[in-house]
Amino acid sequence: MADLLGSILNSMEKPPTVGDQESRRKAREQAARLKKMEEEEKRKKAEFRKKMEKEVSDFIQDSSQQKRKYNPMGKIERSILHDVAEVAGLTSFSFGEDEESRYVMLFKKEFAPSDEELEAYRKGEEWDPQLAEQRRRLKEQAALEEEESSQTKKSEAPNSNYRDKYSHLIGTSAAKDAAHTLEANRAYGCVPVANKRDTRSIEEAMNEIRAKKRQKREDDTGAHSSSS
Repeated sequence: MADLLGSILNSMEKPPTVGDQESRRKAREQAARLKKMEEEEKRKKAEFRKKMEKEVSDFIQDSSQQKRKYNPMGKIERSILHDVAEVAGLTSFSFGEDEESRYVMLFKKEFAPSDEELEAYRKGEEWDPQLAEQRRRLKEQAALEEEESSQTKKSEAPNSNYRDKYSHLIGTSAAKDAAHTLEANRAYGCVPVANKRDTRSIEEAMNEIRAKKRQKREDDTGAHSSSS
């Protein structure tokens, strides 16, 4: 047991082999290269940000410019430009379908783009305010014509109770229709049920019945006297 422990201690105290020294050297060199690359990347980002801050400042001071379009750039550069624009109080958007064609546009707050303008940029089209105004007017005119057409169709649709609703306006026409119906009934020997209805009062009907009975009794009495 003592011999085994001694051998382990001896191996730990031995200096590193040539292979171990080479691996450590390569690791140190790689770490140095990575650090240098990080510092270079950091320097480039700082330089790019400084450049964008200068361009954004010039853009703000130029009263003749309402918006500014940049050439396609990488994701990191776009992120830096968006940040610079936000700090400066500008509105910024990225457009382009694929990563290679993505670009940034800056807008001054007082000239923020409309939804129609943004939609044109997303489609890869140039924004033309005059053409957009013509399209808007055409859409409004088409919508107005469609609404008028819909109202016309509704007014032309038949109304089942229009005679009752507008009887005070179409009295003459209704009278003509009634006369025409009556002539048709006469021509074909048809009498409406309403025309068959007895319009006499109950008292008149009873008086007529009594008169008929009285007449019958008189007739019977006269006939009896003649036979005697």
